Amino acid sequence: MTVHFIGAGPGAPDLLTLRGRDLIAACPVCLYAGSLVPEEILAHCPKGARIINTAPLSLDDIMQEIQTAHAEGFDVARLHSGDLSVWSAMGEQLRRLRALAIPYSVTPGVPSFAAAAATLGQELTLPGVAQSVVLTRTPGRASAMPEGETLANFARTGATLAIHLSIHNLARVVESLTPYYGDDCPVAIVWRASWPDERVLRARLSTVESLIDHTLQRTALILVGPVLEAEDFQESSLYAVGYDRRFRPQSADSPFAGGDEEGGA
Repeated sequence: MTVHFIGAGPGAPDLLTLRGRDLIAACPVCLYAGSLVPEEILAHCPKGARIINTAPLSLDDIMQEIQTAHAEGFDVARLHSGDLSVWSAMGEQLRRLRALAIPYSVTPGVPSFAAAAATLGQELTLPGVAQSVVLTRTPGRASAMPEGETLANFARTGATLAIHLSIHNLARVVESLTPYYGDDCPVAIVWRASWPDERVLRARLSTVESLIDHTLQRTALILVGPVLEAEDFQESSLYAVGYDRRFRPQSADSPFAGGDEEGGA
């Protein structure tokens, strides 16, 4: 028996990975975060599967469901939205599973920031503009922020910021970032990225508060940084003529020449 933690993706059912789909189809028990995981994904569950919405459950309740499945010898598909590596509450479940000696696996999913960037048709790292993306949030009722993890500290780097779970703190976001990025810095807010009712708002730090409305809640992602409008960025050396690389050596003297049949050693 194994508990399979599966990142169900940002919302669109066809953004579920093939591995995730196959694991769901093989598990007689499915626990899913019903507030964020679309019901269409549950169609992959086998006929007769025990399907449990964990949205109203406590952690103790969830672990009891898993222990019951474990006693019955049933594999469990544990579905969370997006990717499990950030803000999934998977860590506390894994800690309890380790204490109970219950096996588990982890299957990644498409994260919301990637879905939002796709909606915008946007690369978040551009040569000479930004080469880092910071995934962060503001303090909330469920989780405080460590002392050094402030928006101001991240803004000092000039990186592209992907600010999750913070639309309710938009005023604080603007106040914290404006001294570092400036009033004119572009902002994009993507609400329910990849869902049928997805919405996009583009603005500036100076105007975004006046344009937002109360319907954009919870699952809105705030992206901030010059990359959102940059057009005069450098081209990458990766595909430049004359750039010596493993799969395209430029001379017989190249350290990559004479390697495998694809041109690299």
